[in-house]
This record gives sequence, structure tokens and C-alpha cells, in this order.
Amino acid sequence: MSSSPQPSLQPEPVRRRIPVAAALRRSFSKGYGLGDFQADLLAGTVVGVVALPLSMALAIAVGAPPQHGLYTAIVAGALVALLGGCKFQVTGPTAAFVVILAPIVTKHGVAGLMTAGLMAGVLLVIMGLARLGRLIEYIPYPVTTGFTAGIATVIATLQVKDVLGLEAGPLPEHYAAKVAALWAARGTADVFELAVAVSTLALLLVIPRVVKKVPAPLLAITLVSLAAVVVAEVYPVFSVATIGSRFHTTLDGVELAGIPPVLPTPSLPWGDGLSHELVRELLPSAFAIAMLGAIESLLSAVIADGMTGTKHDPDSELIGLGIGNIVAPIFGGIAATGALARTATNIRAGARSPIAAFTHAVVVLLSILFLAPLVAYVPMASLAALLLLVAWNMSELHHFIRIVKLAPRSDVFVLLTCYGLTVVMDMVVAVSAGVVLAAMLFMRRMAELTGGRTVLNTADELGEFVLPERVALYEINGPLFFGAVQKAMAALHAIRGDSYEVMILHLGKVPFIDSTGFVALENAIDGLVRRQKTVVLAGPLPRPREIFDKARLEERSRRVYIAEDLDAAIRLAGALVRA
Repeated sequence: MSSSPQPSLQPEPVRRRIPVAAALRRSFSKGYGLGDFQADLLAGTVVGVVALPLSMALAIAVGAPPQHGLYTAIVAGALVALLGGCKFQVTGPTAAFVVILAPIVTKHGVAGLMTAGLMAGVLLVIMGLARLGRLIEYIPYPVTTGFTAGIATVIATLQVKDVLGLEAGPLPEHYAAKVAALWAARGTADVFELAVAVSTLALLLVIPRVVKKVPAPLLAITLVSLAAVVVAEVYPVFSVATIGSRFHTTLDGVELAGIPPVLPTPSLPWGDGLSHELVRELLPSAFAIAMLGAIESLLSAVIADGMTGTKHDPDSELIGLGIGNIVAPIFGGIAATGALARTATNIRAGARSPIAAFTHAVVVLLSILFLAPLVAYVPMASLAALLLLVAWNMSELHHFIRIVKLAPRSDVFVLLTCYGLTVVMDMVVAVSAGVVLAAMLFMRRMAELTGGRTVLNTADELGEFVLPERVALYEINGPLFFGAVQKAMAALHAIRGDSYEVMILHLGKVPFIDSTGFVALENAIDGLVRRQKTVVLAGPLPRPREIFDKARLEERSRRVYIAEDLDAAIRLAGALVRA
């Protein structure tokens, strides 16, 4: 007789899908109709209009021609929307990057800026593939608040040059030198430039209270640009710097004012100048770009989740962001990340899926092709005023002051350190120090949770358990890792040796033990054995349990025993004393 084949008892291998395009897949899997598409087109158009002046202003702020900011919004904005993990995230150049990118332009030019962005993209993809997206959630609030407040301070300082029309030339790399250069050029201040900046800022504050359907930046900058053109025609003495007067592009032998009305074309961002030395010099900046980009993008995604009741995929978002930052420099873009203000605008405008953010990129592209000649008339002081408002909004001054007033001193120290390093040094140092401070703050607080207590022949301290005579108990509470070892073991060494024969080390309240904690535990056991004491380890043993199995503590000494729980350990200790 032939028997039917028995089903295999081996488990099927788990195939883990690469976390990419999670938001787009979720949107389409739930059904996507014509009404959703129309809503996305409208929302994307609104966000594209908002992104147009911001993208130019942010590129200018880092020292690059304005079209590079637009190329970033087009390429990175489209790719991250399609490949990322947040349904409503809008990606592009952001104010947070100004502090990192401006020194790169000063040292290595625009080519170095785009190369650093591409390197950061590679790091972001690696972070996403390694599924590190959730780790960003563990960065403390004082760290991120210190970053953003410091960035806002630097951005606001950089706008003084265009707000006042100062003839300061290219600003130095470091903040103190920038302030000194601006102060030295104070005699060149222009009242016309200041009037344009003040008018723009006033409109940016008033328009949202009066007009709800038109984005305030578009309307304010358009009105001020028109007014500047009219006033210059009537009063020829009136003259202010504009995008057209500041930036020029040569196209087919013809010099064009402002941004070129052409599609971004692919080319290697570094040209023929890539070298090992350049990569080595740019690597710290690329790391800072990747870390700050991941933090800002994932925080923006978390806020978007709170506004819409959805849940993003952080690893997919990192991979999408990384791919966007790899491809954008090839088309002339700079570093990009999730933009909170544009994302919130996208949600309020009625976005239904990532198609809205993709549409925003298309709107920016069409604006380049058809509105480039008009962009040349935008005053530089107007864009500087827009960035002043952006800096004020991102500073979160009330949160900063609240932390200083109410938070523990350790949090205040971290906040002020991150703020000071961001302003005085640079974001490479600030991001690195912030990550280290976050880790140290976490370890310190975890160590504070770990402690120990000693019980010597006292029944009432153990509730239902009664310690036999000549038995002592030392209980460790909390994770036993390298940051908490000294505190957890300190009291154990102070116990008088003549008061007991058997020591119970209760580990049932230790959820985790690392190699340093285990070595400290071994040393404590060895010290007790050398003093002719018997040791009983009371479980349940902390994770990872494999450490105890491999160490074979019971086989190393006849004086070491392991019990499953405290009750079994006390019974065993009593038997050992009576033996």
C-alpha cells in the first residue's frame, strides 16, 4: 500500500518584505477612487504653491542658487512620496538643514553640498534596511528642542544680511565670525531693503487671519514683488536686490536672470572631482545630515499620524528618504527631509494619499517651466522675511522656556548644551554630542532604577517568606547593565561575613543582564566562595538566559546553586545550613 506523504513539520521560512513604498501600498489596498484623486490634486496644488518660495529661500540660505531648492522639491518630493512610509509626508529642503549645509558650501561649493547629500542618502537607506526607524523615538525631547532652537537662532542671524541689505560679502563659516562680519557691515544698511522685509513680514502675519484659501507666503511675496516693481518705475531711486539681480544662469550661450526655465538634467554631482579625501572630509557632515534628516522626517510623520489617526512605517520612510537624497543630487538637488509645515498644510488641504505629495512636486516643476521669468522679480528681502518667520515658528520658544523652568537639571543641561553647540560650533558636533548625551541620559536614568536591598535573618521584610537562621538575602531590582553595576553591587560587599553562611542572590526582579553585569555578578559570586560562603541564585533568571547556561556556574563550584524562584531558594538555603 502506498502511503500519502506526511506534511512537513518544519516551519516555513519567514520572508520579510523590504520596507519600501508602504504608504502607497496601504493607500491603494484600501481602495482609491476618482474622489480621492481629485482631493489629492487639490491638496498637492496648495502645497506646491507653498513650497515654491520656501524651496528657493532655503537654497539661497545655504549659499546655493535658488533652482537647486526647487530641484530638491521636485525629485526628492516625488520619490519619497512614492517610496516612503507616511501617507501625508511632504519632503523637500527644510530650515533645519541650513546650519549643516551652509558650511559645506563655504568649504566645498555646491558640488560638495550635493555629494554630501548623496552620501547621507546612502546612510539613510542602510538605516532603513537595518530597521532602525524606531530608534529615533528614543531621542529625548530636550535634545530635539535644543537642536531646533539653535537652528532657528542661526537661520534668523543669517537673514540679517538680506533684511538690511548689508554689503558683507560671503559670510565666514563659524557663527561668531558671521556675527562679527554683519556688525562690521552695519554702515551699509539700506532702508529700502528693510522696508520690503518689514512689509513682507507684516503681510505674512496678517494674511492668514483674513484670507484662508490662498497660502500666505504666495500672496505676500507676490504683492510685495508687484509693489517693488511699481515703486521702482515711479521712483527710480528705489532699488532692491532680487533673485534676478543676484543669480544668473547661462543657457545655450544666453545669460538668464533668476532660475533657468528648464527641466533638471541628470549629471554626477561631483563632476570629475570625486576623491577619497573628499569623501573622508564630507563623511561627518553626511552623517549629521542623515541623522538630522531621519529625526526631522520621523518626527513630522509622528505628528502627521496624530493629526490623521494613521500610523506610518518608519523603516519605509527612511528608505524612501534615502533614495530621494541619493537621486536628487544627480538632478541638482540638495539634502531633503520631511517638512512639518508643508505636511500639515497637505493634511489640512484634504490629502488622501501620497499622490498629493507627488502632485506638489509636479506643481513645482510646472512653475519652473512657466513662471521662471516672473520669479526673477522676487526681492531677496522678502525671502529673508519668510525665513525669519520660519525660524520663529521652529524655535518653539515657549517650550524652550518651559523646559528651563520646570525640567530636571540634567534635562536643562542637555537642552542648553545642544543649543550652544548648534549655534557656536556646527550641527556635525551638535548631532554627535546630542546622540551621545541622549544615550548617557538614558543610561543614567536606567541606572537610577536599579538598586539592591539586604535582608539578614528577618522574616517580616519578606512577607510570606521566612529566612532560616544563618541565611542572608540580597535582592537586585532593575536591569543589571554596565551603567548600573556599581550601584547594584555596592551594598553586597558591605555585608558582614560572620552574620551568615548562605547568601541568596535574588535575580527575579532583574529583567535584563548584559556582559558587564554578568561579569560583576560572577565576581561577586567568586568573592563569596573565596570567603567560604555558599551562594544560591534565585530566579527567574534575567534575559538573556543563555549567558547563565553557557557559564555553567553550578559546575564551577560546589558552593553555587541555582533555584527556580525565591521560595525554592529559601528552602534550599535552609537545607544547606542544616546539612
